[in-house]
Amino acid sequence: MRQIPVDTSAASVMAAQPPQPKVKDRRTGEIAVDAETGTTLMTVNVMFAANDTVELLPVTVPKTGISGDLTMGTPVALTGLVARPWERDGRHGIAFRAVAVTSLVEGATKPKAA
Repeated sequence: MRQIPVDTSAASVMAAQPPQPKVKDRRTGEIAVDAETGTTLMTVNVMFAANDTVELLPVTVPKTGISGDLTMGTPVALTGLVARPWERDGRHGIAFRAVAVTSLVEGATKPKAA
C-alpha cells in the first residue's frame, strides 16, 4: 500500500479528544490490532492547522506510541505521520497513521518501546 510522508514541521497540531481504541468491526466491537506486532491500535483525533487551513484528522497510532496527557487542546507532535490512500467497495479516502503521538506539555513522558 502506498504511503505518503506528511511534513508537520510548519503545522500546529493539537489533540481534539483523548485517544480511543480503534474499532475494527462496529457490529462485534472488535478492537483493531497491528498485524505485525499485535499491539492495540488507537485513534487520536487531532486538529491540524497549516497554511491558513484547519482540519480535524483521525490518526491511527499504536497504544505504545501514545505519551503524555492527550486531553482536548494539548499541543502534540506526530512522529512518522503518513497518509495512506484507500479504496474499497466504490468508496475511497485517506487514512493517517503515526508511529507516535507525544504531548508537548512540559513533563510529558516518552512513548514506550514496542
